[in-house]
Amino acid sequence: MLDIQQAPSKPPQTTGWLALAEALGPQLAESEQAADISDQYVLENIKRLKEAGFTAAGVPTQLGGGGASHAEMCNVLRILGQHCSSTALALSMHTHQVMIPTWKWQHQQMAVEGLLTRVAQEKIMLLSTGGADWLNGSGTATPSEGGFIINSRKGFVSGSPTGDLLITSAIYDDPTAGKTVLHFALPMKSPGVSIDSVWQAMGMRGTGSHTVLLEDVFVSEQAISLRRPAGKWHPAFHLITLIAIPIIYSVYVGIAEAARDLTIQNAQKRRDDDHVCYLVGGLENELTNAKLVQQQMIAIAASQSPSIETTNQIMTGRTLITQSVLKVVDAAMEITGGLAFHRPYGLEKLFRDAQGARYHPMREEVQRKLAGQLALGNTPEIL
Repeated sequence: MLDIQQAPSKPPQTTGWLALAEALGPQLAESEQAADISDQYVLENIKRLKEAGFTAAGVPTQLGGGGASHAEMCNVLRILGQHCSSTALALSMHTHQVMIPTWKWQHQQMAVEGLLTRVAQEKIMLLSTGGADWLNGSGTATPSEGGFIINSRKGFVSGSPTGDLLITSAIYDDPTAGKTVLHFALPMKSPGVSIDSVWQAMGMRGTGSHTVLLEDVFVSEQAISLRRPAGKWHPAFHLITLIAIPIIYSVYVGIAEAARDLTIQNAQKRRDDDHVCYLVGGLENELTNAKLVQQQMIAIAASQSPSIETTNQIMTGRTLITQSVLKVVDAAMEITGGLAFHRPYGLEKLFRDAQGARYHPMREEVQRKLAGQLALGNTPEIL
């Protein structure tokens, strides 16, 4: 297995992202706890991370960024997830939108320097609607002179209060090709773009995952970066899966680690109870599984190319991490007992935040169908 914990040797200005995350994590935790209680966005935490360089950490050094690898950024988010779940998840949505063009620049020599340079120099923050839209897309794109008029409600846009550029899509009913998803980047300050502050959730309350409204927004023809049939798999999604899913699910591994540490601390006073030892052993098994799968997903992203096979591997990992993370926080509640039910103790928040692992694509039912089709030699129909 690849030693993904060892950071590559780099000049001093591009090293230390993991150590910096370790140092900042506890400082960010208090602010996030307040945001969780009040359903407020973790604004100050995102500002501090931006000032520390984390929003540009994954941009290549040649383009003015921090030069952090995909593996480094996954583990940065795992560490931040241990201390501040919402902050880490909001940052992960920006991070994967940085690491995807970085991969294209490094592996395909694509002309994405403009976007990455802006992330580094202007410190812009990217927003994603990919999880909510996924293959089907949403909203309408009506032809207009020189482009399209977009109308849509984009839900679950994590980090929306501090976002600068929305990476999104809409559906154009092409008279020849049929329903076609148009992909484009849209400045949040564009006329007709607004935020509907509706985010009141069980967990991840500080992510600011509000709904972004697009009302008669003009997008030029030149701004369309991709056209694809609605509801059907496109090769671009193999790259999205390869890069984004390990980044996002690293946050949930961090949450599970935090729940474990809190549980072990409390269980010390019952360390001679065989039943407690048995329960803690089960928790340790599940956390180990989540961490091993996370490492394997990162290794796949570092060594393999986007394909249906790698998508299957990554999405299988997504299911396995979800299962183990949820078992960890459930076991933590059981082992800790009634104290876990008290919000000030902190385990209740970790339990709630971990539930978000259920909802990113692909959900388990769809993933299992894909894995079964490939194992049996069938042509996947669900993608």
